[in-house]
Amino acid sequence: MKKKLIGIFLAALMMMLSACGAGSQQASKTSTDGKTDTGKSTEKVYNIGISQILEHPALNDARDGFIKALKDNGFEEGKNLKIDYKNAQNDMSANNTIAQGFVADKKDLILGISTPSAQAALQNTKDIPIIFTAVSDPVGAKLVTNLEKPGKNVTGNSDTPPKAITDIVQSMKDFFPKAKTVGIIYNSGEANSVANVKKANEALKSVGLQSKEATVTNTNEVKQAAESLVSKVDLIYVPQDNTAVSAIKSIIAVAEKNKIPLFVGEKDSVRSGGFAGMGFEYSDLGYAAGLMAVKILKDGAKPGDLAVEYPKDLKLVINKSAAKAMGIDINKLPKTAMDKWKPEMLDGK
Repeated sequence: MKKKLIGIFLAALMMMLSACGAGSQQASKTSTDGKTDTGKSTEKVYNIGISQILEHPALNDARDGFIKALKDNGFEEGKNLKIDYKNAQNDMSANNTIAQGFVADKKDLILGISTPSAQAALQNTKDIPIIFTAVSDPVGAKLVTNLEKPGKNVTGNSDTPPKAITDIVQSMKDFFPKAKTVGIIYNSGEANSVANVKKANEALKSVGLQSKEATVTNTNEVKQAAESLVSKVDLIYVPQDNTAVSAIKSIIAVAEKNKIPLFVGEKDSVRSGGFAGMGFEYSDLGYAAGLMAVKILKDGAKPGDLAVEYPKDLKLVINKSAAKAMGIDINKLPKTAMDKWKPEMLDGK
């Protein structure tokens, strides 16, 4: 009887130890910190490719804003996010190669910063979600056919609100009523630039101003293009053109030397030394694009269901130091123009 009781006790003890072991093993598999028994996180890591056509402050700011939006919404590099950033350095062949690499890697999402970057991504995939930013004319660039309902695997935001170009042209006329001719510097090979210049020419004609175009194919030609306009124009305008903006310092130098007011297409170029432009922050533009990415990655939204967006809080910006360097006396600008536009005044370069 005694041996029988001891046997029952040992059997019960073995069952208890086995249950504890199984419970411990199960706990290691379902740890509350989301890690397995090897210590590795089970949370999905999202792989995003960022393609940027070249380096300049506006596009860099857009990239930073995009990444900040992701971080603010729980996507952080080293944890649940991997970012593969590539810069084409304005080489269209490299630009396409970057897009092909992202598709081959089966990225979860691609960000195209600039028109060429977004176009290359869309030409190479109809499946991977694509967000674009810093694109002037999404429809003209054939990225989307409908701004409200893109309908494909792509959406994003434009850096050219419908009134931006007509407003900057009107400000030229208001601040310099005696001006007759405006020189425009741009790369005729950039689809966004061609669209911008077409709108600018229409706006210039509507206010009685003539245009004189100086086209370039690379940054090395920009200074010469600016110099070719000196004796022919009263004002110079640089639209949102990646090539010209990348060499904006050389245009500014020509404008200062020859005392020609320089109007530009975005706020960063005003900061760099342009006299005036319609301003918004490219970091805000990138942030808005990042929020679109969050909707796709976190909420399962389809890019084609997200409307294309435009920057908000657009305002005329004047650089006072640049004005002085170009021989413009701020105090002698038409009061009617100052009252009408109420420009934001920057103190220096």
